[in-house]
Amino acid sequence: MLQINNLNKTYGSNKALTDVNLFVPKGVIFGLLGPNGAGKTTLIRIINQIIEGDSGEILIEDVPLNPSHISKIGYLPEERGLYKKMKVWDQLLYFARLKGLSQQDAKDKIKFWLEKMDIASWKEKKIEDLSKGMAQKVQFISTIIHEPPLLILDEPFSGFDPVNAELIKNEILELKTKGTTVILSTHRMESVELLCDQVAMINRSKKILDGTIKEVKKSFRPEVYSISLSDPKKLIPQEWTAKEEDGVHHFTLPLSGKSPNELLSELMQYGQVRVFQEMTPSMEEIFIHQVKATENG
Repeated sequence: MLQINNLNKTYGSNKALTDVNLFVPKGVIFGLLGPNGAGKTTLIRIINQIIEGDSGEILIEDVPLNPSHISKIGYLPEERGLYKKMKVWDQLLYFARLKGLSQQDAKDKIKFWLEKMDIASWKEKKIEDLSKGMAQKVQFISTIIHEPPLLILDEPFSGFDPVNAELIKNEILELKTKGTTVILSTHRMESVELLCDQVAMINRSKKILDGTIKEVKKSFRPEVYSISLSDPKKLIPQEWTAKEEDGVHHFTLPLSGKSPNELLSELMQYGQVRVFQEMTPSMEEIFIHQVKATENG
């Protein structure tokens, strides 16, 4: 769906993007990660043709980025852009028509989405009269109303309570099943783990990581196992620093050059193995590790 080759952007003496390369396949949810000021927003604005890159190439469906792609992209910015004095219905009709929908098609889709999002009774209310969560729903509808094949969501869960965040999450997953490609920029790593197929991380203007969630986690695997033993046959070595609860000893051990089977065989000499599970880092732990490594580098 989207390919970025050697993209660069500077503001004066500050580098916003440095030789960034990304490949986003069709039909995936792609997590775009990085701390504040890393360059994510600049990248998103260039894709949306709000600003231009200094050099590099962007292709959408193998075609160089051009004004005709605007209608194929839905963009939900972190800083929301609704007109506070406009009524909900008028606002959505305006955005739908801007995206090329006919008057009747726009009305049909607005009615459908207002009912689906359970805000049909608020269609004659001004945006300024809505709660933040309801206004966010209107913004989300305006982003997807034209059914774009590429959807860019910047912090889409901001302002939502857990119930409505779940609603938006399910809508994103449903859009994916219909073939929409989603680029998700968020600091909520639990959302990344739950939703994303692939991720890329940017820090200090450079891409520092990319791959599928599985590949990324595997590359940061510490080869440490969480273990629980019961019914001990002999004393557990002191250096294992086991914690005992109700006769069950809990501790962690590195492989230290052994295979998992070798470690497990060794453990079985000490008692009944209740838990033998490799400890894999969370995306949040990987995020923090990579940002710190880049800062220190």
